[in-house]
Amino acid sequence: MSTISQTSISAVHRRIEHHIRKTPVVDVAVPGVGAAVCLKLELLQHSGSFKARGAFANLAGAEVPEGGVAAASGGNHGAAVAYAAEQLGIAAHVFVPQGAPAAKLERIKRYGADVVVAGEHYKDALALCDAFIAEHGAMTVHAYDSEATLNGQGTLGLELEQQAGDLDTVLVAVGGGGLIGGMAAWYGGRVKVIAVESQGCPTFHASLAAGVRQTITPGGLAADSLGASMPGALPFPIVQEHVGGSLLVADADIRRTQRWLWDNLRLVTEPGGATALAALIARHYRPAPGERVGVVMCGANITLTAFEAIIADAPCG
Repeated sequence: MSTISQTSISAVHRRIEHHIRKTPVVDVAVPGVGAAVCLKLELLQHSGSFKARGAFANLAGAEVPEGGVAAASGGNHGAAVAYAAEQLGIAAHVFVPQGAPAAKLERIKRYGADVVVAGEHYKDALALCDAFIAEHGAMTVHAYDSEATLNGQGTLGLELEQQAGDLDTVLVAVGGGGLIGGMAAWYGGRVKVIAVESQGCPTFHASLAAGVRQTITPGGLAADSLGASMPGALPFPIVQEHVGGSLLVADADIRRTQRWLWDNLRLVTEPGGATALAALIARHYRPAPGERVGVVMCGANITLTAFEAIIADAPCG
């Protein structure tokens, strides 16, 4: 039985708040959207994404064995675990699949972690990580399928409510479900939470439609951050109970949104970080007049060269 709640999330926030940034919010006018839109700039978080919250929730105050900590990641989770481990004086071992973006690998290495690059997908890196843990007795930090991780990511919802006040709707990009599971647990149905995924990574969209967790093969522009092949066992029932819908956006929508964020806010985002806002930019989510919408900008781990290539052919905002 899950113990993820406002009470547990608040307790975790008190424990980790001196380790994380209280990232800012900014109100923006989205053309053609007759609603107030508030962006939570979590891309300014330590290690470049919201994942630092879950990493510190797992590690701060924990009794870590001599084998240190081990994590499998598409990139952002690995960078967050490496950063948290460095700050806390813990040895970190991070397993990432081949093709992980250079910006994310560079961050992981910069924070002093031992990095193993192997396997085609996240699930392959996870299998290698599990084998390492079994052999060396390291502590595991799962990217999205642990209560500590979910409680940590839920602190983003706590902060957003403090900063933005009463929102009607919150749009959240989805991979394995750690962020949306934590935020949905925090709001508990008081706010409409909408899952947004790329068409190449419809993990939750397919599973919610089927009523049970489905396995997909991740692909497309945002796969390095949203490319879980199956929803987490812990977040999935939370999402089923508390999330008010699931939307898919095309790679072209994401590119256009990255360009819009640069043109209007001078923000550099990775594809996954722009995915939630893409639902508004591409009109896949149409707010009612007067509706107040919050959007989580969840990551910015991308090189400038890769970012420029992505937005090169996108229409100007």
